[in-house]
Amino acid sequence: MVLLSAGASAQERERLHALFGEAWEFRLAEDPLLATSVGDRRGLDRLPSVAAADIERQRQAARTYLARLAAVDLAQLSAEDRTNALVFRRQWQDALAEIEFGFFRLPINADSGFHTGVAFLPTSMPLATTADYEAYVARLRAIPEYFKQQTEHLKTGLRDGFTQPQVVMKGYEGTISAHVVDDVEQSLFDAPFKNFPAGVPEADRARLREAGRAAIRDAVIPAYRELLLFFTKEYLPGGRTTLGASEWPRGRELYAHLVKSYTTMDVTPDQVHETGLAEVARIRAEMEQVIAKSGFEGDFAAFLKFLREDPRFYPKTAQELLERASFLAKKIDGALPRLFRTLPRLPYAVEPVPDHIAPKYTGGRYVEGAADGTRAGIYWVNTYALNTRTLYTLEALTLHEAVPGHHLQIALQQELKDLPPFRRFAGTTAFVEGWALYAERLGLEAGFYQDPYSDFGRLTYEMWRACRLVVDTGLHWKGWTREQALDFLASNTALSLHEVTTETDRYISWPGQALAYKMGELKIRELRARAERQLGSRFDVRAFHDAVLLGGPLPMDALDARVDAWIAEAEAGR
Repeated sequence: MVLLSAGASAQERERLHALFGEAWEFRLAEDPLLATSVGDRRGLDRLPSVAAADIERQRQAARTYLARLAAVDLAQLSAEDRTNALVFRRQWQDALAEIEFGFFRLPINADSGFHTGVAFLPTSMPLATTADYEAYVARLRAIPEYFKQQTEHLKTGLRDGFTQPQVVMKGYEGTISAHVVDDVEQSLFDAPFKNFPAGVPEADRARLREAGRAAIRDAVIPAYRELLLFFTKEYLPGGRTTLGASEWPRGRELYAHLVKSYTTMDVTPDQVHETGLAEVARIRAEMEQVIAKSGFEGDFAAFLKFLREDPRFYPKTAQELLERASFLAKKIDGALPRLFRTLPRLPYAVEPVPDHIAPKYTGGRYVEGAADGTRAGIYWVNTYALNTRTLYTLEALTLHEAVPGHHLQIALQQELKDLPPFRRFAGTTAFVEGWALYAERLGLEAGFYQDPYSDFGRLTYEMWRACRLVVDTGLHWKGWTREQALDFLASNTALSLHEVTTETDRYISWPGQALAYKMGELKIRELRARAERQLGSRFDVRAFHDAVLLGGPLPMDALDARVDAWIAEAEAGR
């Protein structure tokens, strides 16, 4: 056996962390919006540059960083640094693959896009001083060039046959036209100029307001108007008439990569499809038991019809929906200490999904707070089309998006200051979404889902994620039609038909992402079952949750190793 010197180990660690630091600095310089989101003020007056030369520079950087990592002797490193290296490698491998498959040609999907991201500048930027406002105005002025670069990628996609399907983009123009207004003061971007914070002197306010409104009038609105013209006259008519990712150039190879990337597992689309079918069958049996307990007389389809049509299950006003969600969120807050040792300091708010994206948006979402603690997290609830917002799923939605789901996990992650920034401020979708789905089930342990309808809502949400495994692989690997996907979701879940449609279009336009939820949750539940089995009476759910969460979001193989190490320590009494 060769003994490694402490000096050699320190040298390898120094090389590794120098690489981490250099790569992180590169990312912040390349993406000023990322820098802003993590509390770094560099580039506060800029938007990213995404021209062809920028994409090529990022490609070369990814190759360089991966080559440098390969030269580090990981055997000389601690277990924690080996985990750091694994996460770093996966991040840059995925970034490189995304470039080489040409995903930059597709900066929009049915759920979001570059233009909707920019629309959150008024709430995502720090706006406390005159300098902050001057940076905000500069960013508004930069929007036309940023849109021009992204539009060029969309045009390249039209030329290459790498576009979104026409069918899922119908109605998407509303996310653009919402910002084409005649009155500057009606623009969402004008909000910061209506009320200035105390940090902006009175003497500066008129000048800043005039500069901001001029930027909105001369740069922002024309950029959205030009994008709207391109979308309606060129992109939508030129979009493909096929559905699956398999129909793109190198499509089957691309989708197989996306399956592994989003699940962080070495699985094939066919294996994921079969896992989904098995989960659908298991959950369906549980749903039948709940129907029987409810006393409902009729079959499964009749029960779904009853839930979709009975007005008691739908809010009458947006205020009612928001108040119910807020009450549930606060009630869940009170149950957390029984399940968690470590809780985040950052609070969260409950707000409606913004009007400009709500029609084609999902039922709810979490918007993470500022990394420096200056802005709370937000649990968004969609108040558009109230007759489609089912109250019997609201408990599960709240547990998923707020606590103990996304807010708890992501706010805790932001507070893990011992982690390298590339881990502290990045997400692994299978972990993040897998945890949030696991969190829905924790409601059973916290005393929620007391009536059969909310319990059926919980199972509907779990079934929804199981159906995603079947539908996503069906659409992108097995040649399913949109109607097959709609029918599968509608016949197996109690989601409203509006949500069935928006969700199906989301899966079509965002291949692979929907697989992360159920695959990640199954892994976390597997790890908990393993810990309960091996530790027996010594199992502590609060300690288990610390073991899962306090390492930040990890690929599933790294999470497996972390939990195994925790089990070994618990068995040894440490």
